[in-house]
Amino acid sequence: MRLGDLLVQEQIITEEQLLSALAEQKKTGRKLGRTLIDMAYISEDQLLQFLSQQLNIPLMDISRLAIPASVVNLLTEGQARRFRALVISATSDSVQVAMSDPADLQALDELELLLAPRRLTLAVVKEQQLFDAFDNLYRLTGHIAEMAGQLEEEYAADEQFDLATLTQGDSDNETTVVKLLQTIFEDAVQVRASDIHIEPGDKSLRIRQRVDGLLQETVLKEVNIASALVLRLKLMAGLDISEKRLPQDGRFHIEIKGHQIDIRMSTMPITHGESVVMRLLDQSAGLLTLNETGMPPAILNRVRRQIKRPHGMLLVTGPTGSGKTTTLYGILSELNKAESKIITVEDPVEYQLPRINQVQVNHKIGLDFSNVLRTTLRQDPDIIMVGEMRDRETVEIGLRGALTGHFVLSTLHTNDAITSALRLLDMGAAGYLVASALRVIIAQRLVRRVCKNCAIPYQPSPQERAWLASVSQQDFSEATFRIGTGCQSCSGTGYRGRIGVFELLELDEAMIDAMRTGNPQVFADAAKASPLFTPLLASALEYLQRGLTTIEEVAKLVEDVTDNPKSLAQSLQSRDEGR
Repeated sequence: MRLGDLLVQEQIITEEQLLSALAEQKKTGRKLGRTLIDMAYISEDQLLQFLSQQLNIPLMDISRLAIPASVVNLLTEGQARRFRALVISATSDSVQVAMSDPADLQALDELELLLAPRRLTLAVVKEQQLFDAFDNLYRLTGHIAEMAGQLEEEYAADEQFDLATLTQGDSDNETTVVKLLQTIFEDAVQVRASDIHIEPGDKSLRIRQRVDGLLQETVLKEVNIASALVLRLKLMAGLDISEKRLPQDGRFHIEIKGHQIDIRMSTMPITHGESVVMRLLDQSAGLLTLNETGMPPAILNRVRRQIKRPHGMLLVTGPTGSGKTTTLYGILSELNKAESKIITVEDPVEYQLPRINQVQVNHKIGLDFSNVLRTTLRQDPDIIMVGEMRDRETVEIGLRGALTGHFVLSTLHTNDAITSALRLLDMGAAGYLVASALRVIIAQRLVRRVCKNCAIPYQPSPQERAWLASVSQQDFSEATFRIGTGCQSCSGTGYRGRIGVFELLELDEAMIDAMRTGNPQVFADAAKASPLFTPLLASALEYLQRGLTTIEEVAKLVEDVTDNPKSLAQSLQSRDEGR
């Protein structure tokens, strides 16, 4: 019997509801089951339970499954999306396929032909879980390799490389280059990559993507196509295509799968061509607010109190890629009100903010931080954001601005909050200026977040507990340790996304006196003794206790901010050997 008749027979829906749904189905072309759900005649859970019982097939939650690529790829992405079907397991003589509508006889016939001679078994799953699985599991690396081979064949067939034709965009080669780059960008957006690296070598071309801080690599043997990729990217970024001996920087904008992506691009000559690194900024994702940065409530409340000051300087510090700009933009979003004039001096301007006057630094014409900042002070601002304190002149102008009724925000590339204050002295700023203007320093790092989808409780090994005792006096007996087992949502890594770890230093009288006299050791001792000082490790351990991150991630953080990571490395090695 057909699905609608079965539902009427079991008195789950009425005959009138079936007729109404069939009429709606003719208009929309959607499946009957989806139509019944959309018309609220039946819930999706009711329908799936009914199908599971009637067809005697299991109802499954596939979101936690880590399905090998070799199994998934028994169906192409196009076939999987067309039939709403995903291969979730396979043996030499059978395959199990998850479907949202296992009563679709036409789809079943097609699947049996595609997967023959293996026997087909079914499972029923929620439709949204299928769509999520398609997005997570069907990586485009195979398609990238296929198109790279096609491009190499096209160039090999030509007697010479036709630069003029390629730059005009009307050749077959150009079409293939554009399609290949489109696929690379689509794959990067699909896995939430923050950067794309294109690196030509002697015998291979590496395309690497940074996901949650770590690089993932695709190696192509078609190294000869590197020049075509770089050329096309230079054209998109408006760079000089004839200049291959010097580094160049540019940017361009693309739309990928509904995402508006700003791309900052940097080229650098290397032994076997030019290396390209692209930073992807998803404008459609919007800016994170301070609440969304992951800042602990205690630190967040203190930061909010500090940014309400009418004047003074706030520094956000940390290495490249630690989320400093995100935090600054979060602060600016909170301060962005009609009654305040805000000017930013950035290199580059990453996100366009309404009502805020943003200035792009241009060193080629002398429009550097110090020059722009000097003019900014004459523009009657209330709040000034300087992208980075890079030299003595910029530091001194910023400090003087903070002393003359402006609230100044900026960043420094330093290891922690204490050394950030001392770095200003090292850059030549007078101690009395720093003591009078500097109010608060936020140091931060990013650690990977345990995947919520596949997280399970975890008991640390004796070596791990010994290491925790060595780095902290906290009691971890009530801690909720968790790890990710690996699933489709996190690409089998056990981690999805990152969370900020913050260190907050608010200058008190003892620190200000030490800064005024220029005594680094007294300042460091006063900072560590201050009850207002929250070190990075304390924030990281709080996340660990709550099960948001893992011992492994905290260990990496400790190695980064301490000078003696040897015992830690040994603990982690013992843990891995124990597994």
